[in-house]
Amino acid sequence: MLRRNFFRMAALAALPGAARAQERFPARPMRIIIPFAAGGSTDILARTCAQLLTDRLGQSVVPENITGAGGTIGAQRALEAPADGYTLLAGTPGPVTINPQLLPHIAYHPLRDFEPVVFVGDSPAVVVVRRDSQIRSVRELVERAKAQPGRMTFASAGIGSFAHLSGELFNRRAGVDISHVPYRGTAPAATDLLAGHVDVMFENYPSVQPYIPSGDMRVLAIGARQRSALLPGVPTLIEEGVPDYESTSWFGLFARAGTPTARIAMVNAAVNEGLRAPALRERLAGMGVEPVGGSPAEFRSYITRRFEETGALIRDARITTD
Repeated sequence: MLRRNFFRMAALAALPGAARAQERFPARPMRIIIPFAAGGSTDILARTCAQLLTDRLGQSVVPENITGAGGTIGAQRALEAPADGYTLLAGTPGPVTINPQLLPHIAYHPLRDFEPVVFVGDSPAVVVVRRDSQIRSVRELVERAKAQPGRMTFASAGIGSFAHLSGELFNRRAGVDISHVPYRGTAPAATDLLAGHVDVMFENYPSVQPYIPSGDMRVLAIGARQRSALLPGVPTLIEEGVPDYESTSWFGLFARAGTPTARIAMVNAAVNEGLRAPALRERLAGMGVEPVGGSPAEFRSYITRRFEETGALIRDARITTD
């Protein structure tokens, strides 16, 4: 008996691929690379996922902030890790669908180099004006913009930001010319909107959510294709007569391409299970995020579509960082 056990162990040692296939996953701590600074919405969502996975997979999942270049440095760092499922990337539009098509120096392609794992949540773009704005609806905004081509302004967190692209998409879908005013972040852009220095913002809902309950900003419409449970009384831009408008800021987890399918499936199942918990759904709603979930294949299909749409908009609007 001892002789047979010895030869069985020796055979496994000689077949590292087979030995790895027998390894329990996860057998050691994992990490989620967060490509943005601590404290923001992406950071909070990623840390929520890290705790969720820790609870359900039985191993510590450690969040790690690696910032710079609009999220691309963190994405590139995730590609330096082995394709074993132990390193995940917290992905958002910036490093996944926008920057690879806007910044020529980026050395990765998100659809080739990353494997979508799970679509965690989504937040609609919102069209907001200040409290005392005379613009009361999207239809009024369109009418005024058409009457004053190039004179009205929209603020964003910078060239190539989610808010910038959301505003340029509005220009094209509504047939108007509202001039873009870039800022160094959402906070100064919001400050100038409230001060009356710009007319409107097309921003990610969580970024302006603190200004809504007080009435400092008014939401005219949302950029989702259907009304959101986050703002059930607010119409979509499509309802307001802007055809085929869709702009939402999604959040999901990615792994390096080549990661074993079984490991991706385990992480996907754990997150989907967590998203069904009422307490987590309530927490996400408080952050301005609607839970999504679904399979890796569904997430890949969504990312592929948004990547293509974003590229078309960048080319059509001739957006560059020069």
